[in-house]
Amino acid sequence: MPDIVLPNLALARGQVDRQAERRTNEAWIQQTWESSSTLVLPVSGGQVPVEMGDQVRLHSIAPAEVPQGTERMFLGSDSDGRSWFAARMPVTASAAGLREIGAQLSADEVALATTAIALDNWHATHPRCARCGALTVLASAGWVRRCPEHGSEHYPRTDPAVIVVVLDADDRCLLGRQARWQPTWFSTLAGFVESGESAEAAVRREVWEEAGVRVGEMTYLGSQPWPFPCSLMLGYHARATSTSIRVDGEEIVEARWFSRAELVAACESGEVALPPAVSIARWLIEVWFGEPLPGDWIRP
Repeated sequence: MPDIVLPNLALARGQVDRQAERRTNEAWIQQTWESSSTLVLPVSGGQVPVEMGDQVRLHSIAPAEVPQGTERMFLGSDSDGRSWFAARMPVTASAAGLREIGAQLSADEVALATTAIALDNWHATHPRCARCGALTVLASAGWVRRCPEHGSEHYPRTDPAVIVVVLDADDRCLLGRQARWQPTWFSTLAGFVESGESAEAAVRREVWEEAGVRVGEMTYLGSQPWPFPCSLMLGYHARATSTSIRVDGEEIVEARWFSRAELVAACESGEVALPPAVSIARWLIEVWFGEPLPGDWIRP
């Protein structure tokens, strides 16, 4: 299989300068916060404020509009040199999540929104010290939580996960349906990398556990953050060394091999609906398919 790099993954397009080296410079952070050019993105519960129109844009506010005591996180600077923070506060303007708007935002703005949502989720779910249980406090411009009891520092969590299109000797594609999905929803197989496991070993294990198919050769194609809540999706194509399907019946309840013609027929009839543009799964399927998937084949 050729070495292909996935292009334009919806949540991986941004080139925002995070300026990580400045996070511990409290004087600089405060000066930047007080600058008249600084923009703030409210974030809460996986949603950010947006302005709908010909182009979807983030709805930012000024630092002066942020209530005193609100936890804030420095996101970095955009391609125009403007500094951005996220503020953990109610979203009062039109709110949306990345599944709805991730493919429509500009490259800068999707990077800002993805980072803000990921950090907000981490702060919301990790308020206490993992060592002693004490309530932690925000530090390093929102990128650390510090225990006031013994000074231990805790950092945002990212869980690696693999996602794979499995191909057989006839170049058919293996897609599966999760138990919680609607009957027509099919996608790639995926799962988390376990402790002490390589990503490639996780691909082989997950495909075997979920579909009963063995895989050998594989090609890494690209990655995308997936802050639902804290994953990094590592995308692969893998060649099957067996084709008999045996689903686990718990996570995956149906799996099928599709030729390109069979996938076209199933999608056109409404029997199958495929992942949306925000998902790396959609891109993995399109690389195999050879061209963009029509919009009416795609589920919400």
